[in-house]
Amino acid sequence: MPKRILTGTVTSTANTQTVTVLVERRFKHPVMQKTVKRTKKYRAHDEAEKFAVGDSVRIIECAPKSKTKRWEVLAD
Repeated sequence: MPKRILTGTVTSTANTQTVTVLVERRFKHPVMQKTVKRTKKYRAHDEAEKFAVGDSVRIIECAPKSKTKRWEVLAD
């Protein structure tokens, strides 16, 4: 199974080697036919600590790094 890659915005860099990424997805509601926006936060591993709040990043699934981290920031 391929690893998922998501795009989002960094909202926090408070912890060392960790960034919090807000990922937004849009879809059409099955009954109302209205475009709905849903957001979810992911904690991702950022070993180099080179990203700041407001940066747009891509994250990829990985093996668990800690209790809450299951994603890594892709280096572009």
